[in-house]
Amino acid sequence: MEKLLLSCEKHGVVPTQFTLVVSVADQTLSLFEEGKLVKTFPCSTSRFGIGQTEGSNCTPLGLHRIAEKIGAGEAAGTVFKARQIIGHTSQPEFADAKITTRILWLEGLEPGFNRGGNVDSHARYIYIHGTADQTTIGRPSSCGCIHVADEDLIPLFDQLPSGTLVWISER
Repeated sequence: MEKLLLSCEKHGVVPTQFTLVVSVADQTLSLFEEGKLVKTFPCSTSRFGIGQTEGSNCTPLGLHRIAEKIGAGEAAGTVFKARQIIGHTSQPEFADAKITTRILWLEGLEPGFNRGGNVDSHARYIYIHGTADQTTIGRPSSCGCIHVADEDLIPLFDQLPSGTLVWISER
């Protein structure tokens, strides 16, 4: 949390009531409220490692915020393409869908690092979202996004307002 607060200060970002902290090393997503740990969930980051650059399929590091929330009220397993509903994982053609259930679309807050140019997390479509194959959660398996199990993602989505800070770190 200390690095997150230093980054907030450096970039003139006001800390939010809730904060999500993603540890790439541990493959966890932790929810903090007013700086106190509430709960830690398994997650999956990129199987290609960490990196900021567009086209790398890597998970970007640093300070982000939830810019947009997509999928409120939809059934678990709802399948999205280009942020539009196209089906459900119960349909054979969507059994291995990559983006499901809910989307928390992230926006980088560090100019030149994860915001702007070819390192822009929002333009790279970096999300926290569900996936049809939830057996992969807990180990690197995404193409840059952060996968979370439906049972964890839905309540997080419902609880967290747009603008909530997200810190993605190596450790």
